[in-house]
Amino acid sequence: MSFGTHSTSNQSAGEGKLSVVYVVDDDESIRLALGSLLRSVGLRVETFESLQAFLAFRKYETPSCLILDVRLRGESGLAFQEEAARIGLRMPILFMTGYGDIAMSVKAMKAGALDFLPKPFRDQDMLDAVAHALARDGERLAAEQSVAALRTAYESLTPREREVMEFVVAGLMNKQIAAEMNLSEITVKIHRGQAMRKMAARSVAELVRKAEALGVKPHHR
Repeated sequence: MSFGTHSTSNQSAGEGKLSVVYVVDDDESIRLALGSLLRSVGLRVETFESLQAFLAFRKYETPSCLILDVRLRGESGLAFQEEAARIGLRMPILFMTGYGDIAMSVKAMKAGALDFLPKPFRDQDMLDAVAHALARDGERLAAEQSVAALRTAYESLTPREREVMEFVVAGLMNKQIAAEMNLSEITVKIHRGQAMRKMAARSVAELVRKAEALGVKPHHR
């Protein structure tokens, strides 16, 4: 690995949008080498000697991944992987180890690790694994942001509009909804139109997909 120096003090104002790779390893030479390698391809890198230091660090809201040594002084990377799921840390984890074996690798992958790299690893193998992890996390963030936008739109609906929406996604026509809600058909049509507009749904099928993404259940008679 190259140990060239890289300065992060002169990054552009858009630096916050860069993908971020977090590295946790108690071996300083590994931290320096990985930092140099990853910065050479334009990534922001944050390195830590311990998991406690990593957890205390405020994370960036950009596509990220964690490169984690399986064996740290007094800590277990595999045990942390289980803890990460409980505390809601959803970025992909790439494990590296100088003591790896097949059983450990299988356990890590079954628990959700994206990759497992034995030391010493080829620079290109690490870069490929990181690129895959960051792409995966970018997809996750985009999906979460999409659902968050949907949630905001749904919360803008009035209680009556939400009820009409539940009947619509259940497949009822305006006339049937009017009978169920004891409203005029024209009133139902107005509420339905408002719900479709606020949810930015151009069709009933699109409204159904958005309702499913939000976990909104169809109204059952």
